Amino acid sequence: MAENMQNQSLTHHFNYALIPLGLVIPNILFRIGVPMQELMTEIGEKIKQQRIRINLTQEELAIRCDLSKGFISQLERGLTSPSIATLVDVLDSLGTNLKEFFQEPKNTQVVFSPSDAFTTEDTGEGCQVFWIVPNAQKNIMEPIIVKLQPKGRTITHKPHQGEVMGYMISGAVTLLLNGERRKIKKGECFYYTASNPYCLENHTENMATVLWITSPPNF
Repeated sequence: MAENMQNQSLTHHFNYALIPLGLVIPNILFRIGVPMQELMTEIGEKIKQQRIRINLTQEELAIRCDLSKGFISQLERGLTSPSIATLVDVLDSLGTNLKEFFQEPKNTQVVFSPSDAFTTEDTGEGCQVFWIVPNAQKNIMEPIIVKLQPKGRTITHKPHQGEVMGYMISGAVTLLLNGERRKIKKGECFYYTASNPYCLENHTENMATVLWITSPPNF
């Protein structure tokens, strides 16, 4: 009798785990011919992208989920397979759920025209910002085009987690970073971690245009 009750309990627990799993993520976990390791790597990468998107470190996510940083690291690299309950906790801490997380991506816009962009005057001096990809702040990176009038200057951005790069489309600017001034001319690019305050200024008498990208979004 005790053995039968134990078997029933195990069967009930097993079915409880499988039924919602099959309902919410059949297209990912049950694709024919795809190795489980490859699937876990995909899941781990999606978790990492979502974590970065909301600007969390592995340690911060681990604290929210009452897990270890090492477990989060292994999860993101596809080296461990979490229980459904653990995965639910992780996704909840990332501001999503099983259904949304494993939903097949919808057809999204890939090519953007000038009509998709919107313009704003930066709070700097003689600076105009073009947001060339709408709602990019929801993505992993955020691109903008900055136009600086002669002697113009962007605001000084505070330090933040992530990286920044830029490409000079026309003219020249000076990058002020970590107490140093670096001149960048047309055709050159720059790349740095955003651990120190930074800004751009146009030291010339001509208009300057730069493509500026931050990851995660911070503009």
